[in-house]
This record gives sequence, structure tokens and C-alpha cells, in this order.
Amino acid sequence: MTTEKFTVDGSQVVEKIKELIHQGNIRRVRLIHKGRPLIDIPLTVGVGVATVTALAAPVLAALGAIAALVTECTIEVERIGDTPEEKGEKQK
Repeated sequence: MTTEKFTVDGSQVVEKIKELIHQGNIRRVRLIHKGRPLIDIPLTVGVGVATVTALAAPVLAALGAIAALVTECTIEVERIGDTPEEKGEKQK
């Protein structure tokens, strides 16, 4: 499992998280502002992108409300299967 961080403007939070969810290999998304976590979104592995998007609609609405209050924040993403070791384990 790998972790990535993206710093985005408050107005870009929802679009960036939608983009990340559509990539399909996301395990967890955290929204962090000034070093403090604002929201932690666990995503289920093995569920289709359309299902995750539909289930995440209320969460995305909450993110939109939070994003309206912050000027800049960090999105921390946990990915599954991005490391060469994990890819090698799947191929065996």
C-alpha cells in the first residue's frame, strides 16, 4: 500500500477526490487542513466505480461544504497495488 499527498485549493477538493475515486485503486482518502484531519473516507475494495460514486454522493456533498470553508488543504490517498512488491505478489 502506498500513500500520496496532494495539496489543492478548496474549490478543487471535490473534483480531485472524484478523479481519485474513478482511478479505482484507492483504499482511503483523508482531507487534512493545517495538519489536522477534517474527514476520513474509507473506500471498499472490489466495489465498482459507479457504486462507489453513488455511495459517496453524501460524502462528496459534505466535502463540498468543508471545501467552501478552507482555502487550501491536503488530500492524503492510500492506494492498493501500486508498489512493485504488491504487483509481484498478485502475479504469483
